[in-house]
Amino acid sequence: MKPFCGYNIGDYFQHWISLGQKHGSKGNLPRIFYTNWFRKNEAGKFIWPGFGENSRVLRWIFDRADGVDNAEETAIGYVPTVESIDISSLSLSNEEMKELLKVDRERWLEEVLFLGVVFFSS
Repeated sequence: MKPFCGYNIGDYFQHWISLGQKHGSKGNLPRIFYTNWFRKNEAGKFIWPGFGENSRVLRWIFDRADGVDNAEETAIGYVPTVESIDISSLSLSNEEMKELLKVDRERWLEEVLFLGVVFFSS
């Protein structure tokens, strides 16, 4: 699935990289967060409950941008800790959250190849 963005994502990132090189990183350049709302379980069902619950992840992003230490470092960068996303009142277990947040190296290598095509296509 092509990432949701209204224009060439490679051009978008290059714009911010160029600004950072020109003006220096003063902590006010945008942070980049990647989400995958469409991860499925072994039965082929979506794990994340859906669009109406995305604000829970956005809360984590806002906290992270404000300097809250609520992430763990992985091969692809920082991901939320299981307890840092409020899943109260959802029918998600901690095991399902672990699956959602898991970084599978082989799948990411495939994803990077796909993203390269997406980012550099017009």
